[in-house]
Amino acid sequence: MAQPVLTVDLAALRHNWRALSARSATETGAVVKADAYGLGIVPVARMLAGEGVKRFFVALAEEGTTLREALGPEPEINVFSGHMAGDAPTIRAARLTPMINSIDQMLRHVEALPGHAFGIQLDSGMNRLGMEPDEWSALREVALAQKPTLVMSHLACADTPDHPMNAHQLRIFRAMTDGIEAPRSLAATGGILLGRDYHFDVTRPGIGLYGGQPFDAARPVAHLSIPVIQVRDVDAGESVGYGNSWVARRPARVATIAAGYADGIIRAMGPKAHVYHGDTRCKILGRISMDLIGVDVTHLKDAPEALDLMGAQQGIDTLADAAGTIGYEILTALGGRYTRRHTGA
Repeated sequence: MAQPVLTVDLAALRHNWRALSARSATETGAVVKADAYGLGIVPVARMLAGEGVKRFFVALAEEGTTLREALGPEPEINVFSGHMAGDAPTIRAARLTPMINSIDQMLRHVEALPGHAFGIQLDSGMNRLGMEPDEWSALREVALAQKPTLVMSHLACADTPDHPMNAHQLRIFRAMTDGIEAPRSLAATGGILLGRDYHFDVTRPGIGLYGGQPFDAARPVAHLSIPVIQVRDVDAGESVGYGNSWVARRPARVATIAAGYADGIIRAMGPKAHVYHGDTRCKILGRISMDLIGVDVTHLKDAPEALDLMGAQQGIDTLADAAGTIGYEILTALGGRYTRRHTGA
């Protein structure tokens, strides 16, 4: 079989959620948008619900429908994009809780779904989603009278603990929300690690659950094993792959493995990236192509049957560094051709 295997370690994910939850005395939710960061929203969310998670966060109403079908009627499913035009039937049917981002969304929600649950998202300085202070001031009393289930904002620089933006946004969020009765939420993974001043009533870890920075203590969750299709001997002076970008300086053995940028393995990582055979590191050679990657296995005693791109030896952030990106993109780029296995449930 030439199909790579993506194994999702739910026991490691469970450990990461518990570890992040233990850092605060508040309710801990979970962000499962983008198919649980590419790792499978249904098995991931079911495991987390078993841990007692009562609030989940998705980006789109359509994601919320999938989650509701998987989890049943009990959990609160919050939609970051709020109440978009045309969303009312989906929000009603799946009993979703839109995070209202503007006066226009507030009007749309109360007109289309009077009495239906909602939350509020505030812009404390990131300038991405949410009501700015003046807009919130105009709507605050009306919105609070209808008892939002949550009032939240999002930190722009939480992965850099000493960045002054963190304290600035904390001050703005407090100024916008101190004295309200609704539960408040400011901290995702990075905010949890900033300390209790940022925790408020609900935290909502995301990337840290899935093994990514800035949570240094996270256990790796995604393990990617790629079959070897062929091993060949290459003489000094011969090249490997498109563009003759790697030329052997001495005789080498090269394995061709069955994955490429069509599977979400970012082409730009090729010059700096490695795969592993057990604990032995093997250099990627030449360009990553659509379906195939060349690997130097000269130093291995035997021809390998498979090589590992992600796992205990190499996490998502190491790959991200090689590609000049972030761990979020490494996970969410994972394509549809992998055999996905969920273990440790």
